[in-house]
Amino acid sequence: MRSITSRIVTLSAITGIVLIASPLVAGAQGERFSISGRDVGIYNLVGSIKAVSGTGSEVIVTVAKSGKDAGQLRVEQGVINGRQTLRVIYPARRITFVDDDRRSGDRTTLRVADDGTFDNNDDEGSRVEISDRSGGLEARADLTVSIPAGKEISLRLGAGEVSVANVNGDISVGVAAARVTTRGTRGSLSLDTGSGEVSVTDAQGDLSLDTGSGGITLAQIRGDRLAVDAGSGRLSATDVNATTIDLDLGSGGATLKNVTATELKLDCGSGSTEIDLASDVRRLDIDAGSGGVTVWIPATLGAKVDIEAGSGGIDLGVPVTVTRWDRDHVIGTIGDGQGTIRIDAGSGGVRLKKRT
Repeated sequence: MRSITSRIVTLSAITGIVLIASPLVAGAQGERFSISGRDVGIYNLVGSIKAVSGTGSEVIVTVAKSGKDAGQLRVEQGVINGRQTLRVIYPARRITFVDDDRRSGDRTTLRVADDGTFDNNDDEGSRVEISDRSGGLEARADLTVSIPAGKEISLRLGAGEVSVANVNGDISVGVAAARVTTRGTRGSLSLDTGSGEVSVTDAQGDLSLDTGSGGITLAQIRGDRLAVDAGSGRLSATDVNATTIDLDLGSGGATLKNVTATELKLDCGSGSTEIDLASDVRRLDIDAGSGGVTVWIPATLGAKVDIEAGSGGIDLGVPVTVTRWDRDHVIGTIGDGQGTIRIDAGSGGVRLKKRT
């Protein structure tokens, strides 16, 4: 799990030929660039990236620069590590960025290579600071990325906002301190955030989230696998259907409504946990450090049950054939006993309730 404080984002330096891009069109709405190939990476330190559905065979990027130092920004294209890239180059080690959703005094630090690339797993490159302090480079870029179906897209932003709407392809988003919103995606979706709220709606395909801090909201999720690794911030999910769900939450807890899964595993350090099961499960495994656990059980569910609660008690609101009942430990069977439910709550009560 990543640090929930100021995040360091790094990238190893890469050698190769770098081409300065020539815009297709220049105008008040920004410069337009085309990128060929299936695997495409977009890099922008400050501002926004808006990804939308496109047509044709090429990715089209519109870059709109603003700020008193906007003239110092330049755009480069070229192949890096086998991937076609477009990179907005900021010729400064300190950037002044004021945004309504950033708190006064917020500071984001990244490691950025000379070619303008950055990522989450390396420790080389020059240190760049983004904050609202005066005296830095005052410039930002707002990118609109039009993506045809079937692409493999990597979107990287330091600070600001990323949105993805109605894109069909394999999508990877990495941000240091930014809001991320997606809607109507088809294909695998991977989100890696240092801080900032995350919202995913109407996603079909495997979904992976790795977040440092900030709330997570999910709705209308369909895929084989849903995986969430979160440092802090509550997870709220509605209408989720996945073969396997794996949730590792540091603090903040989780509310999951209308959930269908074959296997569901949740490990939560602190915060209340509420899970509304819409159908039978083969395995439900919950480890909760602190905070109560409530599970709504559908009438069709059958499972062997093993519940431990350090404090707060155990309340069985559904019929259970009990084979062991201690003050803090219950073992029994619901229905045909075909599945398995294991709940271990360090503190806080455990409640099983009948789903209506």
